[in-house]
Amino acid sequence: QVQLVESGGGLVQPGGSLRLSCAASRIGFSVYDMGWYRQAPGKQRESVAVINSGGSTNYGDSVKGRFTISRDNTKNTVYLQMNSLIPEDTAVYYCNAHLVSLDYWGQGTQVTVSS
Repeated sequence: QVQLVESGGGLVQPGGSLRLSCAASRIGFSVYDMGWYRQAPGKQRESVAVINSGGSTNYGDSVKGRFTISRDNTKNTVYLQMNSLIPEDTAVYYCNAHLVSLDYWGQGTQVTVSS
């Protein structure tokens, strides 16, 4: 059974940074496109950042220039470095693994940006 386990969330002040990690197991990690999504209370889940199997990246407009997605295929792990955090970044962040018609999700990690 595929497992995606997120970590690194927490409470941070505006302007601060956090680094999220997502460790994948029981999956051919290197061939999957990996992504980070988030869902704030009362809002739909939105795409934050995606990195494909070739290493190309794509970002949501609201995080461009502040967030960086990366992957380490030797560790089956995808990262999301989040800088210059603002209160609007507060949400549950989910890791996603996608390959053709397959989609796997982690359980989510809470990120709260507040003073």
